[in-house]
Amino acid sequence: MEGNPHRQDQVLTSEELTESFQPIIGQAVALRPLRREDIDIEAAFLSGLSPESRHNRLLGGMIKITREYLERLTTVDFSRDMALAAVLMIEDREVLIGVARYVLEPEGRACEFALVIADAWQGRGIGRRMMEKLIAVARGRGLRRIYGDVLSMNRPMLEFCNRLGFTLSRYPEDSTVTRATLLLA
Repeated sequence: MEGNPHRQDQVLTSEELTESFQPIIGQAVALRPLRREDIDIEAAFLSGLSPESRHNRLLGGMIKITREYLERLTTVDFSRDMALAAVLMIEDREVLIGVARYVLEPEGRACEFALVIADAWQGRGIGRRMMEKLIAVARGRGLRRIYGDVLSMNRPMLEFCNRLGFTLSRYPEDSTVTRATLLLA
């Protein structure tokens, strides 16, 4: 099948997905695949988000952050899906400051993305770097489209998506949500 995202030669290794970069006004950040053993730093990351960031990330819904929920977030089938972590080393321990992920649709031609950056690190280029990497991985796997649903009131995220080349369209049946779509092929 042409453009099959499940071909083994299109699955990148952990080393290929790992990089270090210097965000605007900040220390070096490691960008790497999210791992199952990141469950504790994921818990700290989510609990440290402002109520506004949690609201925007969860599309207004409040999900109880249980151990089972954290296990679902950190258990990634990298042959299908992708989850990238932005981490800092602080006092000899990793601190999670951002997560970008996509989940493959069942037909295997498109994926839905999600992105959240810790409040103190927003506006420093971390989200852009993570999304560019996520888009590159999706393209490399032969996906045709990447999309995400954003609360229509979340102007900074909508502007961010627009700067990355996404097309924005409101849901006719729900004006509180805007879909950001980027064609990859």
